[in-house]
Amino acid sequence: MILLLPQQRRPSLFRDDEPVIQGRALLPGANVPRFGDTGTWDFNGVLKRPANLTPGNWKVHFSQELEDPYWNLLAREFLMLLANQRHLAVLSAGVALDGPSDPRSLIHIASHLRTAARWARETGISPHPDAWTVEDLRQRVKDMALGESSPHTTRSHVVTLKDLAAAEPLLSLPWPHGDPWPGQSARQVAQISAEPKLSTPTVPPETWFPLVRAAWAYIHQFAPDVLRADRRLRELRAAARRSIHGIDARLEQWLADGRNKVPLHSPASHNGDLEVNWRMLTLLLGYHDTKVRPFNRLTGIRGKRRNLVLEAVAAGRVTTHGLTGELIQVTREDGSTGPWHPGIDPTTLITLKTGLRDAAFVLVVGFSMMRDSEIHEILRGSVVEHHNAPAVSSTKIKGTSNRPGKHWWIADPIVEALAVAEEVSLHPERVFASVHSTRQDDGTPDSVDMLASFVQFVNAGRTWSGLDEIPTTYIRPHMFRKTMAMLTDQFPGSEIATGIQLKHMAARALANATTRSYAASDDNWAKYLEDALNNVKFRKIKDLYQQHAAGEEIGFGPGAERVKDAFDQITATVKARNGDARTADTLLRTTRIHIRFGMLNNCTADHANPVGAVCLENAIIPDGHVGPLDWRCRPDRCANSMIGPEHLPIYDSHQRKQLEIINNPSIPRCRRDLAEREFDITRNVLRMAGDLQ
Repeated sequence: MILLLPQQRRPSLFRDDEPVIQGRALLPGANVPRFGDTGTWDFNGVLKRPANLTPGNWKVHFSQELEDPYWNLLAREFLMLLANQRHLAVLSAGVALDGPSDPRSLIHIASHLRTAARWARETGISPHPDAWTVEDLRQRVKDMALGESSPHTTRSHVVTLKDLAAAEPLLSLPWPHGDPWPGQSARQVAQISAEPKLSTPTVPPETWFPLVRAAWAYIHQFAPDVLRADRRLRELRAAARRSIHGIDARLEQWLADGRNKVPLHSPASHNGDLEVNWRMLTLLLGYHDTKVRPFNRLTGIRGKRRNLVLEAVAAGRVTTHGLTGELIQVTREDGSTGPWHPGIDPTTLITLKTGLRDAAFVLVVGFSMMRDSEIHEILRGSVVEHHNAPAVSSTKIKGTSNRPGKHWWIADPIVEALAVAEEVSLHPERVFASVHSTRQDDGTPDSVDMLASFVQFVNAGRTWSGLDEIPTTYIRPHMFRKTMAMLTDQFPGSEIATGIQLKHMAARALANATTRSYAASDDNWAKYLEDALNNVKFRKIKDLYQQHAAGEEIGFGPGAERVKDAFDQITATVKARNGDARTADTLLRTTRIHIRFGMLNNCTADHANPVGAVCLENAIIPDGHVGPLDWRCRPDRCANSMIGPEHLPIYDSHQRKQLEIINNPSIPRCRRDLAEREFDITRNVLRMAGDLQ
């Protein structure tokens, strides 16, 4: 028996040459790190790396405190166990480990061990855990809570310590025996509230609106000019000669054509000075701008060529739009009209293509509700049709080990943004990647940098583009996901769709608690949402009024009858005043018509005085809540219920489905009882409509 350290109780379970990754699909040609590698475990080229991570984020470093032989071996053994939870030695010992095993998690766990060793040194206790007790581990967590660590950070450290307690029988080095917090979850130890409140803030509306408008302007209005310039530059370089032979004759011919103008450096790329862009001119003459330098001297034949060109400049034959021709015109803040950019040349083209990629990212992250990792996994040709609606296919990374493919529904502007991002990307597969060949690598741009860069880019070009200034506030990709979930939640019946789009798991066909926390309201948006919802509500009430005035049926049930009476009174008042449509609009705005539009019915209860609301019967009303409790709605019983014609097909379909269940003898009795109750509710609702179904 060979023991490397005096504290070892037994030899390690793993051989030094044993691969760290076992029983998982590896990339072709993978060079798998070995258990005996004491410095670094590099998983690049071994396991598929999420697209939003750099190669440095796919390596476990046993550095600093983990260079100590005791901590080094302890860390390697623990991470090896987590990476191979189905290893024969683990199963034979009867140890059940269920901790995360992806490289990112292993990196975090190594950091937890490193900080634990540092804590031991700073507090003066034994430098190695062989002399520790579970009380020391509890003190470690108490010190974290008293320090600057957040409860969620503390929770992650508690999880590591609990997993170490579970793995202790398999470790060759001593570790305190037993769970330091038996019967308590890591959340309870870290004192995290059971209420699933999301700490992620929303994007401030003062930032959201100008940011989204700017992104759409670059994608929809400005992108055609940039892409046209990019295609023209590629054409010129593809046809360019690499020899200077014949250039004098070509220059004379080119200058003889009065339509040709000498390209100048764009003020955006040359400190504002309008100087001849000699490299661009070389390209326009048909010669390679990096291989041929026909104008790089002031004397000799090159000087003569320069003088000929400068004569044309003196005659006013100049342009800053040599690649594109005229650009789209915009109206600027001062009321003037002109091109949106001072001039696109090869230098500014790189910046503009980067801006287009960043603009596309803003729209996708802002409106798709995709995670950052899922956006970076979008590949070329990923826009598809999913359930008869446009969608983007990508890979779900968070919370999974098998990287399942998923679909996210998107609107037409997002389809357009992805098309632009795909055109400027140089990566053979990924859409969001480098746009400049000299910076191309296997990684991807940092999402935070893309957001900050786009804000800076837009603000720097406002003089020409006429776009609003974007405040330089704190914004991160996950904040857009939270903001869009909150905005989407304002629409009736949106909770299920929001849960599907966010890709949150739910035990039932309802969004779970995490979805509700994403969709929670935000004080910064309250004024905007209130105004927007009031406008939408008025338009829908106006449509109902016009339908009722035209003799169309607008709804059934006691709530509908009250709405019809209110509309009849408005009609009578308009006639009495000999008024017109404007008079009716004014009365509609001033009359107190309470309607909350929903997917299964409309609620006509007055939120300030919800008389007759069945949902409030025997209910525990949350503190601060005003109005009906939407989640306890009973459309078949409530005196405030209004069943619209648009709701009837839903109830008819539901009634048919319940009949199928009731008449199926293979269905369990308890399930048929539930179907019978649902059938009675549906039948009562349809009776409100006069048994039209």
